[in-house]
Amino acid sequence: MTPQLLFERLWQQYLSVSPSAEAIHQLLGQGEAIINDHIALRSYNLPGQGIAALAQHLLALGYREGGSYHFANKHLDARHYEHDDERLPKVFISELQVESLSEPAQQLVRALAGQVSSELYQQPSVLFSGRPWQLSYAEYQSLLSESEYAAWLAAFGYRANHFTVSVNHLSGFGSLEQVNQVLREAGFALNSVGGEIKGSPAVLLEQSATLADKVEVSFSDGSYTIPACFYEFARRYPAADGKLYQGFVEASADKIFSSTDTSQQ
Repeated sequence: MTPQLLFERLWQQYLSVSPSAEAIHQLLGQGEAIINDHIALRSYNLPGQGIAALAQHLLALGYREGGSYHFANKHLDARHYEHDDERLPKVFISELQVESLSEPAQQLVRALAGQVSSELYQQPSVLFSGRPWQLSYAEYQSLLSESEYAAWLAAFGYRANHFTVSVNHLSGFGSLEQVNQVLREAGFALNSVGGEIKGSPAVLLEQSATLADKVEVSFSDGSYTIPACFYEFARRYPAADGKLYQGFVEASADKIFSSTDTSQQ
């Protein structure tokens, strides 16, 4: 599988649960190609199923590790991966510290993970395989009461949690503020946790995001509408070497995670 095919598969899967993304793509692109800054994937830190299990397929495509991050409040660890080909997006992979959950929630997550053959994680297609386990809405709600992240991953499985427009490459926009204004005027709701813009030129990265689209999801005990994926927007600034900063800012990323919170919907 080529990197281009991988991201095309991820994009099509993402659109299936993010109906607003195509409209935003056309709104901001104005007929030009949109450059994707990064995508994000979620995982549990269980043996053979965490960051390393997903990242192996990126490493095989020429990616390398670019940085590691920790989110104490959300009990998450993360790493980002980048490629020498700057046209390819960075990939931000996070994993939930399952041991931080209550014992019943841990047992539930481990039971879900136990339904999956280890062979799935050996295939690049795991990155867009969707939900590989059976889940009830009652189980989803149980996880949601403790961790939005745990519940979202249980419901949606392996897919791009979000794509990210590179504002630096938008010819019609000079700032993230302008992007946000156009989005608001078009009726898109933005993540306001910590302000609409997270970060600043001082930390070399500004980010904003829509709130996740709500979609109907099939559970073993019925279909229910829940928050799915969102669209992010990033503007990067030059570091001391004159090149655009390529990492992530933990304080900002922590707030971006909130784009799928049911409390914001």
